[in-house]
Amino acid sequence: MARLPRLVVPNHLHHIIARGNNDQHIALDDADCQQFLSFLRESARVAGIAVHAYVLMPSRVQLMATPADALGLGRLMQTIGRHYVPYFNARHGRSGNLWEGRFRATVIDADTYFLACAHLIEQQPVAAGIVSDPSMYRWSSYAHHSGLHREAWLADHPAYWALGNTPFEREAAYHQLAQTALSVDRIAEIESATRKAWPLGSEEFLRRLAKLTSRRLEPQRRGRPRKVSTPEESQPQDFPGAGAPSARK
Repeated sequence: MARLPRLVVPNHLHHIIARGNNDQHIALDDADCQQFLSFLRESARVAGIAVHAYVLMPSRVQLMATPADALGLGRLMQTIGRHYVPYFNARHGRSGNLWEGRFRATVIDADTYFLACAHLIEQQPVAAGIVSDPSMYRWSSYAHHSGLHREAWLADHPAYWALGNTPFEREAAYHQLAQTALSVDRIAEIESATRKAWPLGSEEFLRRLAKLTSRRLEPQRRGRPRKVSTPEESQPQDFPGAGAPSARK
């Protein structure tokens, strides 16, 4: 079966995951993290991408971003790879590809899932046991959203602005939300959608999205298509030889 093209819809929120090949590390120390984020900032600017949230983990990177056009996400990840992979290989005496195949991405309904997805992304260091609180991890957008350290290159999403009328109100509300753990079901919902590249949102969101892309938005049903009977076929049929019995000779 042919692989579906990646779902990218301009001016919509996307969740993106890129992993190291065989889960190998893509950043070994602070210098690597700083260099990666430098390339990410510049690549996002060149590709016309608004980055709203991120986390850089030892073996993967996750983003929430809005592309200005359908090619933006591809350009972003290609540009990062073109600059960061040679840097990483030269610094650490290695060769070859750094990434595990294609990056994963899908469109998500910002009104319903922005805060949950940002929470999921920024809690990754806690879930991995690296730190006990997201404020202790330098390489994520949590400090920006909670007011600990603003990053000018990040684009605040309207769903974040809706948390309050002032920066202090938004930061306090975000910090409070971050103290509540996401449900296991919500985590699985977001991760499954991104892994399988199916959009995540309400039925109304999916209906609106279908008008903006020709790409299929739901998996096909398994099995053969159901046969539709004609009027003639729906009438009772005799079994072969079920007519009047023939006369015995």
